[in-house]
Amino acid sequence: MDMNAPVGLSGQLALARRLETIANNVANAGTVGYKSEAVTFATVVSKTQPFNTSFVFDGGPHVDVSGGGFKKTGNPLDVAVRGNGFLAIGTPLGTAYTRDGRLQMLPTGDIVTLEGHPVLDAGGAPLTVDPDGGPPDISNDGVVRQNGRTLGSLGLFDLDLGKGYSRYENSAFVPSSTPAPIDDFTRDGIVQGFTEDSNVNPVLEMTRLIAVQRAFEAMSASLEQRDQAFRDTIQSLGARSG
Repeated sequence: MDMNAPVGLSGQLALARRLETIANNVANAGTVGYKSEAVTFATVVSKTQPFNTSFVFDGGPHVDVSGGGFKKTGNPLDVAVRGNGFLAIGTPLGTAYTRDGRLQMLPTGDIVTLEGHPVLDAGGAPLTVDPDGGPPDISNDGVVRQNGRTLGSLGLFDLDLGKGYSRYENSAFVPSSTPAPIDDFTRDGIVQGFTEDSNVNPVLEMTRLIAVQRAFEAMSASLEQRDQAFRDTIQSLGARSG
């Protein structure tokens, strides 16, 4: 049995997955709080005769949680997250976690994202302030005050994305495991009046994109040459038998 075709196909599928991931990173290079993604691969060895055959196995996505640069906006409702924590927001799919800290206050006093999702505290309750109390003051530990009066706090959570996740609206994640609230603000914390840039390096991602495209084209050409060689052999054998 010729194993070149399925081995080559597994390689093409792996490269196609990498292309999709890199293209998504490039598309979100300007998305506030976006975390870039890569795909890990492993080798699966099939017991074939007279030798073993190695296939490429998609080991799943991996998120780069390193921080992006901070951009000063001066808006008291803009917050950036220092460290590895994530803000919690309520969505139709349940609680999601994001680094996009561009917030707004509704006439009701509810603090929500630009998409209208309520921002949650450490206990999972929506955060509400006094709509007539003026701009809030948000401290490093996420505590929200107006005119010196404490009204609540922004919840910060530690996510283990290695256990699985799904994306929600680009910057946000819905993790498979339950995140733990952060209560030590030595490393993690809130910076008011700033937003966090995407951590995507556009130049590096474009270089990777070109390299993967060339590898995919080379593999496709190799498989086509193999198929053509088989067709030529069959035609040659058919001519001789006739």
